[in-house]
Amino acid sequence: MTALSPEARRRVLDTLRAQSIELPSWAFGNSGTRFKVFAQQGVPRDPWEKIADAATVHRFTGVSPTVSLHIPWDNVENFAKLADHAVELGVKAGAINANVFQDDDFKLGSVTNPDPAIRRKAVAHLLECIDVMDATGSRDLKLWFSDGTNYPGQDSIRARQDRLAEALATTYARLGEDQRILLEYKLFEPAFYTMDVPDWGTSFAHCLQLGEKAQVVVDTGHHAPGTNIEFIVAFLLRAGKLGGFDFNSRFYADDDLMVGSADPFQLFRILHEVVAGGGLDEATGVAFMLDQCHNIEEKIPAQIRSVMNVQEATAKALILDAEALAVAQAAGDVLGANAVVMDAYNTDVRPLLAELREEQGLDPDPIAAYARSGYRERIIAERVGGQQAGWGA
Repeated sequence: MTALSPEARRRVLDTLRAQSIELPSWAFGNSGTRFKVFAQQGVPRDPWEKIADAATVHRFTGVSPTVSLHIPWDNVENFAKLADHAVELGVKAGAINANVFQDDDFKLGSVTNPDPAIRRKAVAHLLECIDVMDATGSRDLKLWFSDGTNYPGQDSIRARQDRLAEALATTYARLGEDQRILLEYKLFEPAFYTMDVPDWGTSFAHCLQLGEKAQVVVDTGHHAPGTNIEFIVAFLLRAGKLGGFDFNSRFYADDDLMVGSADPFQLFRILHEVVAGGGLDEATGVAFMLDQCHNIEEKIPAQIRSVMNVQEATAKALILDAEALAVAQAAGDVLGANAVVMDAYNTDVRPLLAELREEQGLDPDPIAAYARSGYRERIIAERVGGQQAGWGA
């Protein structure tokens, strides 16, 4: 078991105290599978109630002070008022997520569509999202494109890359001084022959071409089985192009399960590379965001649990004896180096995190505290009538 000196313990606690894990507004709405969306009691009916639920997660965890918004799912008449509402509840608006995948016009693509009029429509939405960023004070425009093809010959792969580059350049030119693009990638789905941004290399290449205000976002569910995600993280950190994470878990494909549920050791390995590469330093700008769909589990407790899973993986990465690891690596001590890593992973950090929460005036068990709070019963009683938020709402 990893033993910490008093000084090292203080450093670890200070780092964990400053950690920030962004919540997705859409995770509080109804979700499901391709076959069925499952409704739950007390689900938010609008962005105002989504933010209230996100603020509740922050109240019990202390490390989730921002909320990602999804446009148009979270459209309101006055985004400045929505941002003020968030601040009143103790949180802030986070990344603004564009949606160019749920319009009939985008069947053959959005920014890479062969029809110039449809491409203009898609770019106009991206620019509209920057308007939302201006109103909410958001830093990040997160872009994921469902664009791609299903059959060989359906469209020119090269031309689609040209169209993508043009749309990104137009959007990039509209960014404010302190704003940036986070470009996500996905191996497959909904396109199955080619995705226009299928992997980190494609995203990286476009971000390099755009400039300093464009970075890659790594969704941990968007890779082929067996992909070494921690290598991708280390590479992008080294290149200064890791903009953020969408944390979730997968068993097979883009399952969007709770982060750390399928492979907690992988989550630890990823966070180890983040720590080793200085990715927890605020100056790097790396955004740690959840992107999950809670299909059968309750929304708020699931978000709390996910935040705790990221905290635990981070704590294990922080207590790893970096000096001992470097010595073993330099000596070519394969087993010794691996033992240092496994020692940190096998350490139970829950008492350390419980201590941290108590120092912050929080309950050491956020799940139990939420269950006792009565918030669930209150929203079930109050949120009667209206249309519950969910996919596309």
